[in-house]
Amino acid sequence: MKETQTSPKRVRNLAVAAAMLALGYVLPFFTGQIPQVGNMLCPMHLPVLLCGFLCGWRYGLAVGFVLPLLRSLLTGAPPIFPAAVSMAFELAAYGFLSGWLYSRSRWQCAVALYRCLIASMLGGRVVWAAARVVLSGVSGQAFTWEMFLSGAFLTAVPGIILQLVCIPAVVIALDRTGMVRFRKGAPQTAIS
Repeated sequence: MKETQTSPKRVRNLAVAAAMLALGYVLPFFTGQIPQVGNMLCPMHLPVLLCGFLCGWRYGLAVGFVLPLLRSLLTGAPPIFPAAVSMAFELAAYGFLSGWLYSRSRWQCAVALYRCLIASMLGGRVVWAAARVVLSGVSGQAFTWEMFLSGAFLTAVPGIILQLVCIPAVVIALDRTGMVRFRKGAPQTAIS
């Protein structure tokens, strides 16, 4: 029987993804006492987006999909239906898009990071809206354009600002410490 070795990069990615899952589980406890603050700051979004940037789209997608469902099952918040289910698709899209877009960027630098972050945030919100429309149809409730704008953008403005400030700051700091390096040149052809 052939024994396979795990690469140091794979072990690092698993460790970082596990840390992001744990961080995503813990962060909402700081805002959970006041649900309006939690809705505004979107604490689970930060580690999922970071996971995509740091570990790649596969890990970002997995952490994003599992995190809200795990929190719902273990703590009851967010409620499993429709909130946690729709958030699972939204966060999976964040993790996937941030990792996939960034890995395909010609240069991995602060500008590319912001471009990929903004595209991921918009894409995730569209996926959230699509999931809410489907789940609303299943449950017989309405999901209006006003509900989309309020839930995806207006209520979440502080969280959007937090994401635009914190995520690039963390990735740039990791680049400066040498833990994660920006790269210049053509995109990698290998799937990470």
